[in-house]
Amino acid sequence: MAPERPRPPVGPIASVLANLRRAPHRVRRQGRDVLESAVAQLFDAAVRHPPGAEVSGEYRIDDLARIAGTTTRNIRVYRDRGLLPPPVRIGRIAVFNDTHLTRLRLITSMLDRGYNIAHVHEMLSAWEEGKNLGDVLGLETALIGTWAAEKPATMTRADADRLVDDPKAFDRLVERQLLRVENDTVTVMRPKLIEAFNEIRTYGIGYDTLIDLHEQVVPHIDEISRLLVQAGAEHVGAYIKPGEGLPADTEVAELITMLVRFRTQAVASVTATLAASIESTIEALVSRILADFIEKPADSESG
Repeated sequence: MAPERPRPPVGPIASVLANLRRAPHRVRRQGRDVLESAVAQLFDAAVRHPPGAEVSGEYRIDDLARIAGTTTRNIRVYRDRGLLPPPVRIGRIAVFNDTHLTRLRLITSMLDRGYNIAHVHEMLSAWEEGKNLGDVLGLETALIGTWAAEKPATMTRADADRLVDDPKAFDRLVERQLLRVENDTVTVMRPKLIEAFNEIRTYGIGYDTLIDLHEQVVPHIDEISRLLVQAGAEHVGAYIKPGEGLPADTEVAELITMLVRFRTQAVASVTATLAASIESTIEALVSRILADFIEKPADSESG
């Protein structure tokens, strides 16, 4: 039996669900498009307006941790490292405010992006000195989040040809639906991926190699995603069962919010593990290169 949970007010999430309930015939008639649109709206609403995240301006540490989606232990670590200013003391009670909440969300976002605490400290210091952190991190996104990791970018065919200045690679990207061409307009489905390709190309690695690598990596990433999401699916399955009615909208909203946070933490954990693995592999590669470099002169001298 699933444990009982609180049922907080939901606002925007409830509105999306209510619209779906009011238009069942439209949903059945238009099918997948309507559902896909509703799913996108639900997850965006869950990110921007999580249940229980109504701000009051003053928070105890437990409330601050819950609203920001972190732990009281993390908050104490950030305070000790100088990332968060000290709270106001009212007797023996520590009280935090919206400034702490905004800063905490920014810290969490930067850590999720793979920065370590030292880097976060440097960038927060730069922000406090008036430098434009928004240009570096996308401050609005860092504070309020978004569901989709990437939003497609639409441009003219001429701009797309300049972005991908290799006709053969352009066609391969279209075949793999990373680019979609419609008349004189091109939609780049994965702008960050294409940006990464172009940056790596400056070191002399060709598009064909990069696309081949992408094709080899994607199945492994999909398998990692399947394993991670399965854990969330099993949790959701305790509340939403095939053939049974949906639970109350507030419970559906809470489950969606849980999946949003699950996605954030899963990405953070995989990113950290992948970064550590790549660093270790690169260090081993450089060690082998240096070892060969050192040994070859010795071999030539002995000959």
